[in-house]
Amino acid sequence: MTGPQDRYRRYLETLSPQTLVSIGDFVTQDVRFKDPFNDVRGIDAMQRVFRHMFENVDDIRFNVGNIAMDGQVCLMNWCFEGRLGGKAWSFNGASVVTFNPDGLVAEHIDHWDAGRDFYERLPIIGWLLAWVRGRLSVR
Repeated sequence: MTGPQDRYRRYLETLSPQTLVSIGDFVTQDVRFKDPFNDVRGIDAMQRVFRHMFENVDDIRFNVGNIAMDGQVCLMNWCFEGRLGGKAWSFNGASVVTFNPDGLVAEHIDHWDAGRDFYERLPIIGWLLAWVRGRLSVR
């Protein structure tokens, strides 16, 4: 027997521009989606976030590692892989996903290091951020 977390995991791991139209089968109408760049509500807004991702990143894959469920709250760690600007791009993150009593996602909050995993890849500012990170780290 599989729970809502397993259904949602399979959906995320097979997410594509083609499967994006069926997101309403997995999330509530007023779903909240939050990541380091967005904090939106509603299916249409969540679809726009993912559509924007597919328009700007090629060869996207989500690989969900571990899942822990406590009541209606699910924690999942994952690895994102893709190609940004023609270069391989991958990073690890975690999501806190809250399901409603019907097993639909009411809230999906992603946690990942945008500074290290995105901004440090940019010219000039990336060098500066990497330098600051190096200066602040314990050696």
